[in-house]
Amino acid sequence: MRWIALLLSVFWLAGCVGLPEGVTPVKEFELQRYLGRWHEVARLDHSFERGLTQVTADYQLREDGGVSVINRGFSAEEQQWQQAEGKAYFVESDDLGYLKVSFFGPFYGAYVVFELDDAYQYAFVSGPNQNYLWLLAREPQVSAEVKQKFIEMASGRGFDTQSLIWLDRPGE
Repeated sequence: MRWIALLLSVFWLAGCVGLPEGVTPVKEFELQRYLGRWHEVARLDHSFERGLTQVTADYQLREDGGVSVINRGFSAEEQQWQQAEGKAYFVESDDLGYLKVSFFGPFYGAYVVFELDDAYQYAFVSGPNQNYLWLLAREPQVSAEVKQKFIEMASGRGFDTQSLIWLDRPGE
């Protein structure tokens, strides 16, 4: 059922590769440094991730120059891991944190990195509008300062930070 919801969400996102109002992608983005595993620390709720914990995103270079995306999370309700495989490509230039991602055929949604620390240890990411927001990090937990910065930057861009789901609590 979750995968049907994912597919419906992807259809809804079809063609939604625009930038959300107030969100600007990071410049001087370096894909090679961004590749690898990221842990989801916080997100706004979506049907395709609802109930998932221990969520990770793995990014690897594809032969066609794009990015292979593997999202994985544990469903306590189903007592099993859920996984979705997709692909991503730059929308404008390869030094701008602005990509389009697809988990189903030719239908893409925006993936906008709007904050990224110099060491590539955390990233603030949005989708095509203020309904999609993630805090990703190389480790499952981040400092209180990073969380506060995330809340301030996201709130200032119109995201509903009161509705964030925090995944970095021990035991999740």
